[in-house]
Amino acid sequence: MNPYIRSKITGPAIAGVLLSITPVVFTSVLTYYAVVYEKFIAEFTGWEWALITLVCTITSAALTPPTILALIFGYFLGWNAVLPIFIINLGGILLINLLVHWIDHDRFLKFLRRNPKAQSVLDRIRGKELEVIFFAKLSPILPFGLTNLLFALSGARLKNILLGGFLGMTPRSLLAVWSGHEAHEIRTLLDNPNSSLWTQVVVIGLIVVSIAGLWQVVRRALR
Repeated sequence: MNPYIRSKITGPAIAGVLLSITPVVFTSVLTYYAVVYEKFIAEFTGWEWALITLVCTITSAALTPPTILALIFGYFLGWNAVLPIFIINLGGILLINLLVHWIDHDRFLKFLRRNPKAQSVLDRIRGKELEVIFFAKLSPILPFGLTNLLFALSGARLKNILLGGFLGMTPRSLLAVWSGHEAHEIRTLLDNPNSSLWTQVVVIGLIVVSIAGLWQVVRRALR
């Protein structure tokens, strides 16, 4: 293999590709099993849901998108799904952060230092990292795992990643739980989670606020 290409194949680079592809695959898997085994899942006890929450907290770091989990949990648990979903969200964020620092976080930072312009931009934004994380997490269209990876690689403080992630994910998580709670058929819910006009308006609003907020924060940082 070409040495230049080999030098670019780092842990974070591989993780970025996987975090972009695997959630799509596992969304299909989750949808299939939730539809086929709906009656079986509906009979789960509280302890079984606690075990599922623990498993999903681990898998949400790279495999299972929290939004699809919020829809499924909301469908079966109603508003009781809020606490498990928040645990899954924060657990996934924490796990990715720990994995990045364990793999080759320093290698990525050294790469940035060889690019003064990139390092300069990152340094300016870092002072407003909580705002950047909040607005990025607010958008329903940005991949959960990939944004967690980028923030961890950037050197953002863990408390800002967790707080910004919690605040940003709360509106979209509550919307997904509500959509699941209101649904009458899980197949219809998972095939078209934004079928109602109200849900579409809120999703579009979150995307607009996210983009506008990120634009303002970055513009102020680069002045």
